[in-house]
Amino acid sequence: MLKVRLPDGNVVEHPDGATAADVIQAISPGLARRAIAAKIDSQVVDLATRLGGPEVALHALTLDDPEGLEVARHSCAHVMAEAVCSLWPQTKLAYGPPVENGFYYDIELDHALTPEDFVRIEAKMAEIVAANRPFTRVEMPRPAALNKLRAEGNPYKIDNAQRADGDTLSFYVTGQPAANCFEDLCRGPHVPSTSRIGAFKVMQVAGAYWRGDATKQMLQRLYGTTFGDKKALKAHLAQLEEARKRDHRKLGQELGLFLLDPMVGTGLVLWKPKGAIIRRVLESFILEELLRRGYQPVYTPQIGKLDLYRTSGHFPYYKDSQYPPLFESQRAQQLNALWELARASNADRASQAELELFDRIAAEHEDLLKAGYPASAPMEDRLRRIRGWLTHEDGYLLRPMNCPHHIRIYASEPRSYRDLPVRIAEFGQVYRYEQSGEVSGMIRVRGFCQDDAHIFCTPEQLLAEVAGCVDMAKLVLDVIGLHNYRVRVGLRDDSDKYIGSLENWARAETAVLAAVQSAGMEHVQERGEAAFYGPKIDFIVKDCIGREWQLGTVQVDYNLPERFELTYIGEDNHEHRPVMVHRAPFGSFERFIGILIEHFAGAFPLWLAPVQVRICSISEKSGPYAQQVYDVCRAALLRVELDNSSERIGAKIRQATLAKIPYLLVVGEQEAADNTVNVRTRDGKQLGSCSLPEFLAACALELQKRGETAPAAADQASA
Repeated sequence: MLKVRLPDGNVVEHPDGATAADVIQAISPGLARRAIAAKIDSQVVDLATRLGGPEVALHALTLDDPEGLEVARHSCAHVMAEAVCSLWPQTKLAYGPPVENGFYYDIELDHALTPEDFVRIEAKMAEIVAANRPFTRVEMPRPAALNKLRAEGNPYKIDNAQRADGDTLSFYVTGQPAANCFEDLCRGPHVPSTSRIGAFKVMQVAGAYWRGDATKQMLQRLYGTTFGDKKALKAHLAQLEEARKRDHRKLGQELGLFLLDPMVGTGLVLWKPKGAIIRRVLESFILEELLRRGYQPVYTPQIGKLDLYRTSGHFPYYKDSQYPPLFESQRAQQLNALWELARASNADRASQAELELFDRIAAEHEDLLKAGYPASAPMEDRLRRIRGWLTHEDGYLLRPMNCPHHIRIYASEPRSYRDLPVRIAEFGQVYRYEQSGEVSGMIRVRGFCQDDAHIFCTPEQLLAEVAGCVDMAKLVLDVIGLHNYRVRVGLRDDSDKYIGSLENWARAETAVLAAVQSAGMEHVQERGEAAFYGPKIDFIVKDCIGREWQLGTVQVDYNLPERFELTYIGEDNHEHRPVMVHRAPFGSFERFIGILIEHFAGAFPLWLAPVQVRICSISEKSGPYAQQVYDVCRAALLRVELDNSSERIGAKIRQATLAKIPYLLVVGEQEAADNTVNVRTRDGKQLGSCSLPEFLAACALELQKRGETAPAAADQASA
């Protein structure tokens, strides 16, 4: 008998070979009707999967579960692919995975798909769903499966099969296995039958190269989505429509906030005056808070020697996402290639070709050989020698991170335990060479400025310092008005992408978990989400239309102080190693402000608005009084504009509304006679007349209450 552990902790017994569906049916017929897949231990599988082993853990997945919905989206991709093949038999299928909020399928088709075709595709999909055809898994030995695919003549499926692991390959048949059924090479899993995929919609089509290779033929990438029911799908589509209205790229252009100029470069932001004001206001706010909390501002260069980043581990670990190095000479370039080859190899696993290449490059430097380079030396010794040569002649890198620069500032003078914690802060510009397809407006860029800071402290101070960073991140989100967020603690997994000892990792993870627990914050732990040098606390913010964004982060690092051999003198007069904390409440100004544009739909609160007030004269006669009101507002340090043009007042009001300026002061002859202003808001609300001092006092109160739901200025004035 097989023991099956259920989510509630109970253990039930079933005959060996029972399917996941059998177990779920025994638990609850109602759950069996809703289940579309199962999770066996940590693996998501078909309901038809037979269970084996002395004991397994089983969890039924429905369309309400994220993992269940992912299975449904994968299955819906198959239904969409079948519909396309039915309508255009010449179609060659390439690849169709589920993705966030939907799925896509890359296809080769000589007919260019358009939104008009989506209706036909959806109608054919509805027929397939209505037929309630089962998904059946068929496994074949790898040689036989490859022969089958070669006979079918689809080069994309052959490529997929050759990249797949294992001695067997699996296919999924939609319907009873027969010559006229739809079949696709696929790992699965899938829902039991086509009627279980939920409510679906074909969304859009775009171009895509096979495996991202621009030398290959352009394919069509057809996107779709599916949700548990029509209500959830409708809500998602409404969210997408609202997101389109709030698109920061569109609003940024309309409001004159920033520019993305292809002549300057992909992913490089030009801040226009109004956008620069928003950024400057945020910088001033965070700098004031940093100084209050004992941080020391610094400035560091945006470029550094490669050896700095070799020591930190950023180069060449993240070589693919960095700008290419700049070398002082051809010899420096060759030495760097030599070092990379030595670093990637060791005496036990270096291939003969690698060793020959290593020695060939080294042999080109006879002066180094004369200096005692041993051709048969172990790789570790070679690395040390090459690093020594590179100290005299090396390359430079546009910095991908600020931390190595701040580390060198810490290391520039002796430190005592009395000096710690040392808190170093900088609005530091960094560069990452993101792939062009991943760059998106201000949200994903290649050059960005972080509100970066690094704390160097004793192990005893660590908990308090992390708690202070968490408190600051919470303060930032509260002041901005982003009150709906959750906390994610990123821990390491078993992969080899991390640096440092397991002992250091254990200490860092303990400190991070203790900090969030002492702050009383609910949180989730996610393995594999740590930075390469340490665990981290991420703040996942939900905006006003329900989308989630990762913003502020706090990271604990025992590893970089060790790699840079940082020290301080303790109370015992001996050297000790400090602990390092990385933190950035905003993350980057580009991403943060891009998210704020969408969150506020460009209608920033008064304290952040690039223009806070616009004064509009009704006629030429009221122009001098409008100028007087403008001068008083400027003297009060409001960001104000004056519209004394000859346009009609209706057109002036409309222009101010489109510019999303919080307050519009309309002045005519009556206001001039009474020394008052007539106040309107950007959403069309008429707040009436008040004196200018009253309006300014109310604005001052609203600015003081930034982050809160402050009453409108004129309402405050009348109160």
